Amino acid sequence: MNPQTLFDAQHQRSRHATPPSVAERHDRLARVARLLDEHTTALTNAVQADFGIRGGRLTEIADLFVLRAMLGDLRRHLARWSRPQRVRTPLYLMPGRGHIQRQPLGVVGVIGPWNYPLQLTLGPAATALAAGNRVMLKPSEITPRTSALLAELVARHFAPDEFTVVQGGADVAAEFAALPFDHLFFTGSTAVGRKVAEAAARNLTPTTLELGGKSPCIVDASCTDFEGAALKIAHGKLLNGGQTCIAPDYLLLPRGREAEFSAAYRAAVARLFPRLEGNPDYAAIVTERHQARLQALLDEARAGGAQVEDVGPPAGEGRARQLRPVLVFGAQPSMRLLQEEIFGPILPVLPCDTPDQAVAHINAQPRPLALYWFGTDTAARDQVLQRTVSGGVTVNDTLMHITHDGLPFGGVGDSGLGAYHGETGFLRFTHQKAVFVQSRWAMGQLLYPPYGARFDRMMGWIRKLL
Repeated sequence: MNPQTLFDAQHQRSRHATPPSVAERHDRLARVARLLDEHTTALTNAVQADFGIRGGRLTEIADLFVLRAMLGDLRRHLARWSRPQRVRTPLYLMPGRGHIQRQPLGVVGVIGPWNYPLQLTLGPAATALAAGNRVMLKPSEITPRTSALLAELVARHFAPDEFTVVQGGADVAAEFAALPFDHLFFTGSTAVGRKVAEAAARNLTPTTLELGGKSPCIVDASCTDFEGAALKIAHGKLLNGGQTCIAPDYLLLPRGREAEFSAAYRAAVARLFPRLEGNPDYAAIVTERHQARLQALLDEARAGGAQVEDVGPPAGEGRARQLRPVLVFGAQPSMRLLQEEIFGPILPVLPCDTPDQAVAHINAQPRPLALYWFGTDTAARDQVLQRTVSGGVTVNDTLMHITHDGLPFGGVGDSGLGAYHGETGFLRFTHQKAVFVQSRWAMGQLLYPPYGARFDRMMGWIRKLL
């Protein structure tokens, strides 16, 4: 079926069927969990086949672990989040009372990316299901085997008017984004996010855009554990071959400590990946086109005088699309390496003379999806947190804020619009309807016209309450 036909079926049901009960929502979440548990091997094999090299354990920790934690959080809190929320009634409206009724929006569209093709598709879809919506999912055509398997498994566990998967290329994605959803959720690049937002705007469809950008990592002068910091930075940078939207994009380092960091980073890479070639823990770049783009960034940097330092372990036979990790020193602001989100195992190192210089560099760029800070000086840390704006922050580590169910995850400005995870995500897919129940003893009629002395006395009394 084409996207329009599937949408029409879901839209019709959302307008005429009784909204799903909490028990029905729990059942839908349980089916998503069964889908994962019963088909873990098939799913990890599909991801491996799409990437060429990406081991099942990597998919387990980077996709499935996060998904299972998210499902557990949704199931634990669903009943409380779904209840009407009591609100305090102002004295001048008593004895009436007000509350907020949390209702499903209707039909939610989810457009997922290729880099974490399970976590970043089923995660928002499950959150929308928890909020009582019907969901249409468009996974990426760049990971076709995973997308096809998701379509097959979702069809086994859900009726098409509950949850369905739409497959296809860019033309299908454009048709999908143009549907009049009650909410459209997109994860991907900023450039494509703009096109999605434009398509959604024609229908006044609210959107959540989870984008990316150049997430900075600051090593403060107070950082005493360079080895520990380098290990965490290397892990965040090289997870999934660097193809992570919140990976540290570039490093801001106190001037004069470049050689010290280079040695520590090289040791960290060797510890994480004793070998690269054929190592399933070190993911391949997803396609030759993506690899060619990364190589072009490096070639331009070298041609412009930057120093490219290979920090990987000794090379073996070599395997297709496993790009070796490198540090880049001396990159110039005009280079694409410092203009575009890298999305690969390349880490530019930018020396700074003062913390103010690091903050000024960050604030001169579009607002990033993530920011990382390493050090022990809490005053310096708080200055950075107060003077910069980013989607999220992890202090003395990388990536970890995305795994905390109690923290919202999302971008700001060029790095995104809106957030999800936990109750924030539940509310993202929920209409909070204001309900005021008037009392038979209400005195509002005292404020009706014709206006006169009685009205003046009542308004004088109300002003004193405000």
